[in-house]
Amino acid sequence: MRRILIANRGEIACRIIRACKSLGIETVAVYSEADAKSLHVELADFAEPIGPAPAAQSYLNGERILEAALRHGADGVHPGYGFLSENTGFARAAEAAGVCWIGPAPESIEAMGDKQRARAIAQAAGVPTLPGSRRFEIDALDGIEQAAQGVGYPLLVKATGGGGGIGMRRVDTPEQLLAAVAATQALAAKAFKDGTIYLERLVARARHIEIQVFGHGDGTAVHLFERECSVQRRFQKIIEESPAPGLPAPMVERMAAAAVALAAHQRYRGPGTVEFIVDADTLEFFFLEMNTRIQVEHPVTEMVTGWDLVQAQIRLAAGTFLPLTQAQIAQCGAAIECRLYAENPAKNFFPSPGPLTVFRLPLEMAHVRVDTGVREGDQITPFYDPMIAKLIVWGKDREAALARLREALASSRIGGVKNNVELLAAVAGHADFIAGEVDTGWVERERQGLLAGVIAV
Repeated sequence: MRRILIANRGEIACRIIRACKSLGIETVAVYSEADAKSLHVELADFAEPIGPAPAAQSYLNGERILEAALRHGADGVHPGYGFLSENTGFARAAEAAGVCWIGPAPESIEAMGDKQRARAIAQAAGVPTLPGSRRFEIDALDGIEQAAQGVGYPLLVKATGGGGGIGMRRVDTPEQLLAAVAATQALAAKAFKDGTIYLERLVARARHIEIQVFGHGDGTAVHLFERECSVQRRFQKIIEESPAPGLPAPMVERMAAAAVALAAHQRYRGPGTVEFIVDADTLEFFFLEMNTRIQVEHPVTEMVTGWDLVQAQIRLAAGTFLPLTQAQIAQCGAAIECRLYAENPAKNFFPSPGPLTVFRLPLEMAHVRVDTGVREGDQITPFYDPMIAKLIVWGKDREAALARLREALASSRIGGVKNNVELLAAVAGHADFIAGEVDTGWVERERQGLLAGVIAV
């Protein structure tokens, strides 16, 4: 490939630009009116405005983005994550326009994007799944109370087309069910243009473990080990690490084998993530979903394997990537990633847009990595995800990685917007986290103690 258009913004756009530069590939950035002076625009070789600040009028305008790709003679389009990354229509439109889609086949995106269909495919591939219901359409809820009893309480009401922690509500009793269903359907219809939902058993003490896979598109695939993503707020991850602490190696191997089987069954192409819920008490694991894109937390895997997943993704799309064998991939040391957000932890993590008057993170070196799309003086706008940066550290073992993480957070300074740096530092120093004894509900249960040391900014 000679030139790639990046259909995204912020840190992931900058990350893809870095990979392209290392491969000698020119890049085309697209930007909204709010991002005209952004870092990804500055770093790219070419840049094209695509509309007003709201994402629906810019970064979700696939037609406008493809016009820009054709105008600049782009050979391929890389969607990053979020926005159009799992939009089957956009992927097909790119291919129809003769622009290489740097991602999995549209059929894979479509199959895995419907959570109920993905469950059925996982079952066919021999992957364990949680008890769940059929799908329910808006205003067609006959039998939902009986379905809930069959699934068992507590349960989750989940949007069929949801993802990224959006479109899920916990229900503990039958009396809460219909209100939760109505609220989830309304949110799903607005966010995903699909108001259908289904019910799924909720594991009371769940660990969120995911397996990074890489499919060659020919029915073969490999895994690049696991990531622990249990430190979450509002169903969204804020800390990820690899390896997952305290899990028996044979169990992780079975989970990885299941993930590879699913990717192979789908003839999956490129990097993807198979996510599992692990019962913290029994260590049983169950399929949650498959993300058909590069993940926010992919640097964790890169730090422990030495593989550049974005480069590999581009080379595979260009036809210059040689298939991997599992023996070629080794896990070395431990890595931890923190997501730094412009948000107010004391007010339910509400976004905090504004000017980034101070932005000083540790210098990048062999064992400390910073992925960001902003600079000191930039604006954190209210139009997009409020993530400021990702801070990733590596150590020869988890203890060394934790020490490096605490040091990196202690030296981080962010001003002008409320942020979660001190909360992350409190997590990194907490006895439960140090012991590897957390689950997806841990932040909420420990919120008061974690916030006790957070200074209002």
